[in-house]
Parts: sequence; structure tokens; C-alpha cells
Amino acid sequence: MRVPHHRHRGGVSFNMTPMIDVTFLLIVFFLVSSHLARQEVQLELNLPRARSGQRPDEAARRIVVNVLPQGEIRTGGRTVDGRQLERIFQVERREAGDELEIRVRSDRDVPYRFVEPIMIAAARAGVWKVTFAVVQQPDA
Repeated sequence: MRVPHHRHRGGVSFNMTPMIDVTFLLIVFFLVSSHLARQEVQLELNLPRARSGQRPDEAARRIVVNVLPQGEIRTGGRTVDGRQLERIFQVERREAGDELEIRVRSDRDVPYRFVEPIMIAAARAGVWKVTFAVVQQPDA
């Protein structure tokens, strides 16, 4: 039997490929999610005016629901109906708990009958923090 004379062993090294893959996927995820979040609030709507109000809590988990002038309800970049909205609220509430806030962005000329399905879906899902986006009315 032949006995090896050299005692060279391979060095210990870390395989960085999985870490680089995960980092890349996280970067892509945050880029896409931030783009969708900006898209929700950049939708051109003629918001109602208000004399008083509060600035939103930026730390709260929020779902933005847009109501277009023709009554179309959009969230997450897609058109939804009351039942789909209720399912979305239920799933998000399971993750966020009582801290979930629903922000309704509606055109000022939209009748209440188009906003009502949002309110009903929120109540059925157990979400009680519903706010409306408004524009501050200038003092006259």
C-alpha cells in the first residue's frame, strides 16, 4: 500500500454564492415593492379638500385603495371588487394585526355608493382604522 508523503489539505473557505443570490433577490424585492407603493399614491385624483386633518403615521402598515371617478376600485395596481378587497384586508390583518390602516384615495366627485364597498369590506375583515386622503384647503 502506498502512503502519501504530502500533507496538503484544502483551505477552509466560504461559498459566498448563496449569500450573493439572496442579497440580489432582496434588492429586487425592495425595488419592486417601493415602485408599487409610489404608484399607488401617484395616481392622479382630484382629492377632496378639508380644513382640518392629521398627517399620517408613516410607521403604520397601510393599504392604499383608490376610487377612480367612474367608480373603479384599485389597489395594488389592479382593479378589485368588494369580495376581493375583503380577502386582501383579511390576509393583511392576519399579518399586521390591529395596526393595519386602510387609506382611501377617492376623487372628490365620486358618490358614496362607490366608497361603501370599501367600508363594508374593512368592517367584515375587522379593520377599524380607515382614513381618507384629502388636500388641505387654503385659508380664505
